[in-house]
Amino acid sequence: MKVLVVEDEPKLASFVKKGLEEQKCEVDLAYDGQIGRTMALSNSYDIIVLDVNLPKMNGLDLAQTIRHEQVRTPILMLTAMGSVDDKLSGFEAGADDYLVKPFEFRELMARIRALHKRSADGGTTANILRVADLELDLNEKVARRGGKRIELTAKEFGLLEYLMRNRGRVVSRVDIAEKVWDIHFDTGTNVIDVYVNFLRKKVDKEFPTKLIHTVIGMGYIMKEE
Repeated sequence: MKVLVVEDEPKLASFVKKGLEEQKCEVDLAYDGQIGRTMALSNSYDIIVLDVNLPKMNGLDLAQTIRHEQVRTPILMLTAMGSVDDKLSGFEAGADDYLVKPFEFRELMARIRALHKRSADGGTTANILRVADLELDLNEKVARRGGKRIELTAKEFGLLEYLMRNRGRVVSRVDIAEKVWDIHFDTGTNVIDVYVNFLRKKVDKEFPTKLIHTVIGMGYIMKEE
């Protein structure tokens, strides 16, 4: 599972991240609501673990924003406030489950697994990556930009997914080789550069805003100009 944890208490965030990674989860951390919002809307997650009392944007507002943007990823709320009214507010904001602090990690993990199973069984979770007007539907395996469908090969799709999941971050050719091709990088080949150029022709060529950029000597980055 890929999990986003939005929690402003560093010790608790680190505890949850470590525990989830020991359970073979991939974990992203955000320490305030605004960063959490950006990550939740830019990346695809299986579960979002969300504190209520967050700086910059509280968890209730963040959950509402996520749902308003049609992201259906299951949300588990964490909070020290455990009254019935507090729980109802969380559910009304879009949460799928509610766990009161302090909690045992075993219970957190059990609830995350239950939410993930329910989501997978339902088959209705939106699983779409977005950068600017580019969308990548991971369920239907379809890319669109400005509403126009882009035909991609399987390898081009995998490369685009990796770049979009890492938007705003420079990824090296070694990173791409290991994550997309699942091989150790051969410095004598330019296959990655060739595929990036293929992708650029399909994703960027006909659009004024370029999204795939070269960082000389370092790799590639996906971002709006």
